[in-house]
Amino acid sequence: MMVRSLNDIESIEQVPLTERGLASSTYEALTRTAELSPNAPALSFFADATCFRNTHHWSYAELVEDITRAANAFHDLGITPGEVLAFILPNLPETHFTIWGGEAAGVVMAINPLQEAKQMAALLSAAKASVVVTLAPTPGSDLWPKLASQLDQLLEIKHVVWVGMAPYIDVAQRESLASLAEKERGLHRGATIHDLRTLMDAQPGTHLKSGRQFCPEDRSSYFCTGGTTGRPKIAMRTHGAEVFNAWAMARQMQPQGSGQVIFCGLPLFHVNAQLVTGLMPWTQGDHVILGTPQGYRGEGVIPGFWEMVEHFGINFFSGVPTVYSALLQNEPEGRDLSSLRYAMCGAAPMPVELFREFEGRTGVKILEGYGLTEGACVSSVTPPHGKRYIGSIGIRIAYQDMRAVMLDDTGEYLRDADNDEIGLIAITGPNLFEGYVEDSHNRGLWIDINGQRWLNTGDLGRQDENGYFWLTGRKKELIIRGGHNIDPKQIEEALQAHPAVALAAAIGSPDAYSGEVPVAYVQLRPGQLCEVEELEQFAQHHISERAAVPKRIEILEALPLTAVGKIFKPALQQREIAKVVRQNVDRMCLKDIAVEVIQHEQRGLVARIRAGRDQESLALLLGRYSFQVEWLR
Repeated sequence: MMVRSLNDIESIEQVPLTERGLASSTYEALTRTAELSPNAPALSFFADATCFRNTHHWSYAELVEDITRAANAFHDLGITPGEVLAFILPNLPETHFTIWGGEAAGVVMAINPLQEAKQMAALLSAAKASVVVTLAPTPGSDLWPKLASQLDQLLEIKHVVWVGMAPYIDVAQRESLASLAEKERGLHRGATIHDLRTLMDAQPGTHLKSGRQFCPEDRSSYFCTGGTTGRPKIAMRTHGAEVFNAWAMARQMQPQGSGQVIFCGLPLFHVNAQLVTGLMPWTQGDHVILGTPQGYRGEGVIPGFWEMVEHFGINFFSGVPTVYSALLQNEPEGRDLSSLRYAMCGAAPMPVELFREFEGRTGVKILEGYGLTEGACVSSVTPPHGKRYIGSIGIRIAYQDMRAVMLDDTGEYLRDADNDEIGLIAITGPNLFEGYVEDSHNRGLWIDINGQRWLNTGDLGRQDENGYFWLTGRKKELIIRGGHNIDPKQIEEALQAHPAVALAAAIGSPDAYSGEVPVAYVQLRPGQLCEVEELEQFAQHHISERAAVPKRIEILEALPLTAVGKIFKPALQQREIAKVVRQNVDRMCLKDIAVEVIQHEQRGLVARIRAGRDQESLALLLGRYSFQVEWLR
């Protein structure tokens, strides 16, 4: 059945998955394309943006052969279905070999390389990983030192597999790296250390030695998600969910057929990079350009991006608002961008003014999308050939249902929201994950709607009469001022419209009277000057809801960002809590008070305070606030 319009489908049960001819696993999905187009270009990688024409290439046959060799190597290390292999890697071809080869052998867990060593160790322990793949000792990289510092406590880790940079650097550098690796190997005792390429070279690339027969219900990957309060949740995903999501995205985004050139600049520990610029194009016969180990963060990538588009003939890329904002600082004048058809924005809402400016200056159509790790990746997206409404997250993907619903105070389903009525966004379909590893994280996760299990996304939104969805906020991000709910998005969009503002983030600051009051942090565009007073006046004129006008605006040189470019609001919330504590300390004229706001694994944000004999009086003052306090002696 060919889906012409996703809104023509009344029920996701109309066409069973088994009748659509979908692959039973990500490995099978990749091998199917290789069988159809073995010599077509699949992957090109450049390590240095200043020399992006110096690329390393894989055809589809070569890509699947290396994935198969990696799968067989992991199998020999004891990775079997259900056994967890983790990776802590930058964007390298070997990262893809690890992801898809690992899924062919067992379960692959992505670890954010920017996390602290103890956070990494906690996640590895929670997932019971037995093999870890990471970057070999490399000058300028702290990945191996961070992992090595924790291995003595990670007794379940039996094997460490190093990925070396040797294929992508000159001979002199190779010798230096080899010497460094040999020295580090001699210093370490415990888990056995291997070299990935050496393991792969000893394996066949023609078949899986395990002889594994896949089922769509088999677990494929673990992803860490959330983490704004306590330890991140570990989402358990299946082969069927990932294959279905890649297929459904392709049906909506690529009706014109295969052969597109896709740029990947987002980090491969994130679902967007893996599926939107990995599995999806590789099930369509597309060519993926993997740009530097650091992706968009790589030196020279953003300044040289328009030249790369012209050189490779890039048709599509995916990014986050911060990427689009940075690209606008580099004029595309004089470059042939005729190949570039679409750009997808996900992970965070795109400010309206940034959207308009980017399209106006580049002529590239932006497709806004929405998704979450628990739904494989994408749940809705603007149709490339349909109507586009700025600010909308588009229409649902094929065979996944999505709606805004009203719940009662206990979280039970009451009814569907009316058109343009704000409700909780819920989804159901073949792309849903199994749940979280830790059972306590699954409380309130599922909604029963007429006997069917729906995922509670935690996002607030509405659906208009044309079937397009619009996000209006997130429950946990709402600023609640004296019982009045304030959507931070309206503050951020108003400030974003100021010509000097590059990025804006609004959060709730602890307040003794109202519980929370809105405050805003902004990052200015390069070369722009602006006083706080001007921004405050601008906010008062452009925010219609009086209660939403920020109590305070602060200008930072750079807003804190996650590895995928989202504004990291917990860091700003930590800043606000610490500020409130210090204000009360100053009010009492206290001395020698130490304050630290931490992210506690179970309790979320906690203010740790060392106050000595002044603890009792300070505790009375801080008791008026909702944040938690831990007193140190």
